[in-house]
Amino acid sequence: MGMERIDTLVIGAGQGGIATSEHLGRLGLAHVVLERGRIAERWRSERWDSLVANGPAWHDRFPNMAFPYDGDDFADKASVAAYFEAYAQMIGAPVRTGVTVEAVTPLAGRAGFHVRTSEGEIEAQHVVCATGPFQKPAIPPIVPESPDVLQMHSTAYRNPQVLPEGAVLVVGGGSSGAQIAAELHAAGRDVFLSIGPHDRPPRRYRGRDNVWWLGVLGIWNMDTPAPGTEHVTIAVSGAQGGKTVDFRRMAQAGIGLLGMTTGYADGVLQIADDLKANLDAGDASYLSLLDAADAYVARTGLDLPDEPEARVIPEDPACVTDPVRSLDLRAQGIGTIIWATGFRFDYGWLKADALDETGRPRHQRGVSPVPGLFFVGLPWQTRRGSSFIWGVWHDAKFIADQIAIQNGYMAYHHSRG
Repeated sequence: MGMERIDTLVIGAGQGGIATSEHLGRLGLAHVVLERGRIAERWRSERWDSLVANGPAWHDRFPNMAFPYDGDDFADKASVAAYFEAYAQMIGAPVRTGVTVEAVTPLAGRAGFHVRTSEGEIEAQHVVCATGPFQKPAIPPIVPESPDVLQMHSTAYRNPQVLPEGAVLVVGGGSSGAQIAAELHAAGRDVFLSIGPHDRPPRRYRGRDNVWWLGVLGIWNMDTPAPGTEHVTIAVSGAQGGKTVDFRRMAQAGIGLLGMTTGYADGVLQIADDLKANLDAGDASYLSLLDAADAYVARTGLDLPDEPEARVIPEDPACVTDPVRSLDLRAQGIGTIIWATGFRFDYGWLKADALDETGRPRHQRGVSPVPGLFFVGLPWQTRRGSSFIWGVWHDAKFIADQIAIQNGYMAYHHSRG
């Protein structure tokens, strides 16, 4: 096969890749989008059956196409995949599915990249990595594999019916862990939920969804994370019409709350003594958003109903006042551990000096130190909203503009020759 030459290669046809294609197309920049699976593959095959988006459909979308949903409804995962499919069609995105990128290597002595794919070789002047923030499931190496307990990452969980008999331990207090634990409990399982530090925003307050508050309060546009918040776990849910995640109420309903899972020996998990501290810090983040919302209403005179009951924090349940410090898996009848412990980046195919020692991209607003190499879809790429559907669209525009500017520079340089 001969070498294919293109101006810009976009890797990944999820939300970041489709948004990038729209902006490149508008600027008349020739490009190709390669996707190893199908468009929005992770939404299709790496999420549980009942998953819905964590933000309402009026908000979690691109500007030029709405979801067919009303009010504060949340799109289910099939609708999200269909949305990106329809969007790619609408903009005529040049997506090639079923093509895996095996290696991206900067050319020696001249601009551009050599790209090896499962379908042949490509030379590209620019490469945009749009593989997203959720690449490689991360499971901490705490519990060794054993035939007695099935261990899986949240990406492998589908529904309660397919799990083995017995109780379930869910590790992780973010959106995935909270939603999976609630679903298993509703299905009649005995559930333990191990949670670490987290933010816990209200789902709605004074008649408005939290994404609306984050918008008017300017929080989505915070452009640099406060120290330590790059990886903060956020417990928010669109499940069952969207309810505020309240761990204390989950405990009162019968879910066994635990602090962080820290170690394991001889069938027994060690649990940190941090449950109350984690819950109290989550409450503080929750109440601070209510305070900011109230101040905004007072300042603007908006006619929004008071909601004093939102400030009622339930009493500490027994699992908080008398915390469990060790958990005997066999004695508790635990047959499954679900690790809702997030993801790591995986850029094993990128043979360019664009990553730090931890494997994370080095970049300024998605522009890497390697000329012609860009990233789209990173958490906090430019602001808090960057890894959300609407946020990635704006970041992709900035990157497409940078590529147009670079092409203009090169054209000017060559014309001066």
